[in-house]
Order: sequence, then C-alpha cells, then structure tokens
Amino acid sequence: MSGGGDRVLRARNLTKRYRQGEVWIDALKGFTYDFPPGVTAVVGPSGSGKTTLLNLLAGFDRPTAGEVFLAGHPLHALGEDERAGVRLTSAGFVFQSWNLLPTLSALENVAFPLLLKGIPRRERNERARALLAEVGLEHRSTHYPNQLSGGEQQRVAIARALALDPLVLFADEPTGNLDSAAGERVLELLLAQARGNRRVVLVTHDLEIAARAHRVLRLKDGRLVEIQGDDPT
Repeated sequence: MSGGGDRVLRARNLTKRYRQGEVWIDALKGFTYDFPPGVTAVVGPSGSGKTTLLNLLAGFDRPTAGEVFLAGHPLHALGEDERAGVRLTSAGFVFQSWNLLPTLSALENVAFPLLLKGIPRRERNERARALLAEVGLEHRSTHYPNQLSGGEQQRVAIARALALDPLVLFADEPTGNLDSAAGERVLELLLAQARGNRRVVLVTHDLEIAARAHRVLRLKDGRLVEIQGDDPT
C-alpha cells in the first residue's frame, strides 16, 4: 500500500521487535507506505504500534527489519548521530508534552533549532518572531514556559517545530493535554502547515481529529489494516 512518488517519507516492510523477559513482542509488523503531501493521521487502539511507527519514521529508533527514508536518507542504515542530523534539517516535532526549555523565553525556545544550525543571532530572532506571530503569540515572546497556558506552550512548540521549515512535521497526540478550545486552535495550526510539499504525520486516538486529515492509516496489533481518504499513487 502506498501513496506519492518521491522519497520524502517512505517505509518498506518496517518491523520492530522488543524482548520482554523471555518473550519477543512484535510492536510493528511489515509496515509499508509512502506518505504523500498533506496530513496523514495514524490511529489505532493502545498498543497498536502508533508511537513505535512514529519513532521509526522520525529516526528516534531503528527498525528490527525493513527500510525507512526521510528526505532521501536511509534512516535504517544510519547511526544515532547521523539520524539526529537528518531530523534537525528535515523534520519538526510536536508532542503531547510540550518539551519547551524552561530557562528560555518563548522567542529563545523557537530560535533554539536555528542556533543549533549555526544561524546568526539577528537572523534567527527575526525568524522566531515571525513564527510566533504566525501562531498568534508575538506579544508573548519574552514570557517563559511557566508563564504561558498549556495551549500557548503548545503553539510555541509548533512555532519551534517550524523553525527550519521541515519537509515533515510529526505530531504525537498534540492536543491530548489541552481543553477543547485550546486543542481546536492547535489542531487548526497543524492542519494549516500541510501546504506545498510538506507532510504532517499526526498520531491520535481521537477519531474526530483524525477525520479532518487528508487520509487515515489504521493500525491494529502492529499491522496497517486500513487506509481511508485520498491515497494518491
């Protein structure tokens, strides 16, 4: 099963096994898919392999078998440092817990990936301000995470994820810790990022959220069992 025709994000027969005592657990079994531009939601019950899949697609973990390509790079064949380099330049991440650096202001948090990339201070601050304005938080640029609401922190996290204009934006239960109003605003911001050639991979247990994606991949017991929505070939 596949969609799209390039190697921005594609998986071939991805399998991940974990040893738990004397027993081997198959967390993901033979997942194959080419992710097209737009929003792809990944759904399934707890233990179905959603987070395992995201970790493999993003290069946080290596598969037991199979191949995964991000921006043309074979993550399955790269070491940890090489995978981290690919993530920095090609992917952005939004998690359920916002993972902002508590000692940095909103502006500094958004600018942090640009600092890692070696972008000059003036340029990275201008970029960070523009991104905070895009998520409606330019007026909160000097505030620290503990001075922001949960929804505001998640919007800062989205701005940070977009700092290096990634080809792929990964979001793992990004509205899970938010009330309905804040969650709706965050979801709208994420959906709006699926423009041009960008992919958004959204892991969620909420079927109402998933229904707003361009396509839905349903996992069960570590296998891809259903694709709903548009699936360009």
